[in-house]
Amino acid sequence: MSAPVSYRVSMSRPHSHLFEVQAHFPAAGDELIVALPVWTPGSYLVREYARHVQELQVLSISDQPVPFERLDKRSLKVKAGNKPFRLHYKVYANELTVRTSHLDGSHGYFNGATLFYYCEQLRDREHRVAIHAPQGWKVTSPLPQQGLDFIAEDYDELVDSPFEAGAHAPISFTAANVPHEVVLWGEPQVDEKKLTSDLTRIIETEAALFGGLPMKRYVFFIYGTDKGRGGLEHKASTALLFPRTGFSNPKGWEDFLTLAAHEYFHLWNVKRVKPKALVPFDYSRENYTQLLWAFEGGTSYYDNLIVRRAGLMTAPRYLTRFGESLTSLHTTPGRKVQPLADASYLSWIKHYRPDENSPNTAISYYLKGEIVCCLLDLTIRRATKDAKSLDDVMRAMWTKWGDGSGVPEDGVEQTASEVAGIELAPFFDRALRTTDELDYSPFSHVGLEAKFRIRESATDKGGSPPRVKAGEEKVRGWIGISTRGAATIASALEGGPAMEAGLYPEDEVLALDGLRVDGPGLIARLEDKKPGDKVRLMLFRRDRLTEVEVTVGAKPADAVYLARVERPTDEQKAAFKSWLGTTWDDGLEPKPTT
Repeated sequence: MSAPVSYRVSMSRPHSHLFEVQAHFPAAGDELIVALPVWTPGSYLVREYARHVQELQVLSISDQPVPFERLDKRSLKVKAGNKPFRLHYKVYANELTVRTSHLDGSHGYFNGATLFYYCEQLRDREHRVAIHAPQGWKVTSPLPQQGLDFIAEDYDELVDSPFEAGAHAPISFTAANVPHEVVLWGEPQVDEKKLTSDLTRIIETEAALFGGLPMKRYVFFIYGTDKGRGGLEHKASTALLFPRTGFSNPKGWEDFLTLAAHEYFHLWNVKRVKPKALVPFDYSRENYTQLLWAFEGGTSYYDNLIVRRAGLMTAPRYLTRFGESLTSLHTTPGRKVQPLADASYLSWIKHYRPDENSPNTAISYYLKGEIVCCLLDLTIRRATKDAKSLDDVMRAMWTKWGDGSGVPEDGVEQTASEVAGIELAPFFDRALRTTDELDYSPFSHVGLEAKFRIRESATDKGGSPPRVKAGEEKVRGWIGISTRGAATIASALEGGPAMEAGLYPEDEVLALDGLRVDGPGLIARLEDKKPGDKVRLMLFRRDRLTEVEVTVGAKPADAVYLARVERPTDEQKAAFKSWLGTTWDDGLEPKPTT
């Protein structure tokens, strides 16, 4: 058996935020190139992890210096003389996200890509990790353990297996006949019994879709924070970042469950069935694919649907949440600029690097991908009279490419057409490769139609019908801005009155028509204006006091909700039940009796 690559990670001074790492490489040639990844799979942004490395040395087994040459920002050529050697270095870790690493007096968390140098020549060998944590700390990882060593089959598995060290007590439970653990940090205000019960229902719903689970053990790492939300999928685990107070209210709990369902669904969709462009991962550079709309957007479609199928979300709530997604799409001018396939391909410079102009030029492949996958699901159901659905596409892809060989760029489209029994090229051409508005006619198959209305407040996310009767709607003023903080302009929307008048992002608005305003007050007072009214905004622009006059426009009808048709056919009712697993009348207001 070939000698493994091994690492020792220590945390002797956790308040310094420095992980101390030794990386041991076996003899494998006169010269070996070792390097640190620039990105983490699942998060499509070059993050330059090498910038956090310090005090690097290359030593022999007898602690003698070994000559090396820096090739670039991340790579070293080690003149090993066909002998084993090791790297000694420290990594600064003070960024608490699911994609990076964090060490302080309370815990240590890291993703392998941020800490572990690798050698391409030795990448397929076994990799071992020994963790030396402060006294009283426990170490948890999805990797199997032998003695002090955690064992990964190869470097890819190592990078895909995060570690948490701290004074935690893992919560164990079994779901779909597989052991699971939950590790909590940050004092999340969560009912542990309800947590494991609801996670079990989600897990078993997803396992039923694919015919079982693809791993022997799974770990949920859950981090409670003051703000922020996110998740990163791994081959046998996930890291979830969620506001610690969000667990204690129904809306927050619902949001957490969809996050957990999303990352767990990635066990199949992305971790094993993945774009061929990501096989194998190239850790040195961007890995381009147009398929993130299916792998991330498709997973976003299923996260709400799985929670609904698990009985943890009502059908009316599902429709409201989907309407909120439709509203997010239609309040983003970038949908008219960037095709969905391009949003995936350019995620490296667009989605993960947003700026004040992003709403005008880009679209999220999570968001639009979710909507396109819903429309695809309904299109397949309509074409097959509900005999087939997107579930069958997912299962077919699992059968074809679940071995990790990779889905070709046209693989999703071809598989969907095969399942539907019709050629879906026109659907995909419009949805993926143009900026035409999406065709919402597939909703009619389940007795729904997309309707538009004016947003009724700055916090109105859409998803629900108007609160006022038809014909009584108030005409609301609008200038096309979003704000942050006190009253700083975050974005000026393309074609809006603010952009035409010369209002810029980062302008700090002080007063409207001579009266002081904050962010919500500014939006509210603008809504009270009539289209055609002129308003004077006093603002600071780069510390200079400036006045800008803006002609108020009419607030657009860009809030979307899914309404049930008034006279559904029996076929539409049956299709609705097939889709959402409940009767047509579920959630409807009872009709008054006479």
